[in-house]
Amino acid sequence: MSVYSILSILFLISTLVGLWKLFAKAGYKGWMVLVPFYNFYIWLKIIKKPMWWFIFILMPFINVFTLLLMVVELAKCFNKNGLGAQALAAIAPFAYLPYLAFFDKEPYTDPAKRKPVPKSAWREWADAIIFAVIAATLIRTFFIEAYTIPTSSMEKTLLVGDYLFVDKISFGPRIPMTPLSFPFAHHTLPMTATTKSYLEWIKLNYYRFPGFTTIKNNDVVVFNYPDGDTVALNMQNRSYYAIVREVGHYEAWHNQRQFGDIVARPVDKRENYIKRCIGIPGDSLQIKDQIVYINGKPLPDIGDKEYKYIVQTKDSAAITAQFLDKFDITENVAQIDYDKYVITLTNETAEGMKKLTNVSMVKKVIYPKGEWANYTFPNDSNYRWNEDNYGPIYLPKAGVTIPINMKNISIYQRCIEIYEGNDVKIKDGKIYINGTVATSYTFKLGYYWMMGDNRHNSADSRFWGFVPIDHIVGKAKFVWLSIAQQNPNIKEQKGLFSRLRWSKMFRLIH
Repeated sequence: MSVYSILSILFLISTLVGLWKLFAKAGYKGWMVLVPFYNFYIWLKIIKKPMWWFIFILMPFINVFTLLLMVVELAKCFNKNGLGAQALAAIAPFAYLPYLAFFDKEPYTDPAKRKPVPKSAWREWADAIIFAVIAATLIRTFFIEAYTIPTSSMEKTLLVGDYLFVDKISFGPRIPMTPLSFPFAHHTLPMTATTKSYLEWIKLNYYRFPGFTTIKNNDVVVFNYPDGDTVALNMQNRSYYAIVREVGHYEAWHNQRQFGDIVARPVDKRENYIKRCIGIPGDSLQIKDQIVYINGKPLPDIGDKEYKYIVQTKDSAAITAQFLDKFDITENVAQIDYDKYVITLTNETAEGMKKLTNVSMVKKVIYPKGEWANYTFPNDSNYRWNEDNYGPIYLPKAGVTIPINMKNISIYQRCIEIYEGNDVKIKDGKIYINGTVATSYTFKLGYYWMMGDNRHNSADSRFWGFVPIDHIVGKAKFVWLSIAQQNPNIKEQKGLFSRLRWSKMFRLIH
């Protein structure tokens, strides 16, 4: 049994014990607290709240907020009108209710007979702010969260400057693993560059409530960046492990001017990424000449994919602002010769460009099979893979046992050691897991494969590997606002209002 389960049971027992005694103080039988649903009926009668509150008690996640309100109202019945006492009751009912029941001598007062408590203006504001913060935090944690697209890795499906909502109910909301955190901040305090927004005094094990569906191939998913468990604070947008491979461990840790402090982050405080889920646990994945195959079959192509193309023009001045605007080219254009450019395009756009009279060549860039890109996962010369020709690779499924050996340990070592908490050592050509020679391993978690639709400009699973289920945040659902960014290819920029992309607003994400 996990620590989370044990604590949950203890908290439930202490809360019920407190309520048993408080029910008795209010003139009801203590055993009533043990009867499901009837206990809430009695509780509402004690605090004199309408029975339609029962609807909110039955609604998942809304009931958490409703029960907190009921705890505060119960505390008021015992003359606890101070802001501190009510906040403590809401934050720690498992401790406060037993205290109120057994150690506090205040008698129960019927709410109908309770004298109104005058509140100062600051108290009214404090109550309103606390209510808003708690409500918004619950919504953000368990229901839906706003998110902004910061990079072009999902173009043209999702654009830089898109504002969207991430649904956390579909896959099941995840319990915060680092609950002591500044409201509405992710990992860094507002108006600071590197100050942590959370405390690690309390760490909870991973737990996810049941969802309405499971993650499927081609879903657009928000997740915590797996490679972001360690971060160089001056280069948070770069993989720390890639930095170490590039400059060495000593340089990464001692060149603070360039890299800053090196810090570790808990799972739920790692950077949020958004990609398309290409593979799910149990899949075998392979990319052949940019076509993704799942279990030997081509994956249905959903979304607008972009790739690099070499474009040759008949006129060196052909790439104008009007040209870029016409083809909606927002990625940087690299000029490699006086009449040749590397441009990021969709296949459809490339076909349209071929018809132009001042364009002599449009050729897709495809990295050939066997040409090893040493920056691709697992950074092992035994696997000579690149962005366009990759795999085959098996995505571990929870409960499935696979053989491990000196050839494939580079693929699965991070899963076994970092994500699942085992001690892995390699000595004399043998693999030791927790001190025992291992030739196979049974996975505890399921693992996913994420890729951006902008296939040649996306830091994704091809570069850092698997995404464990405990890193999944939610499903990208709906774009409500879209603001075009300043185009680096065009000198004359538009004002904010003229950059609103009206046709891209209020759209569902497929």
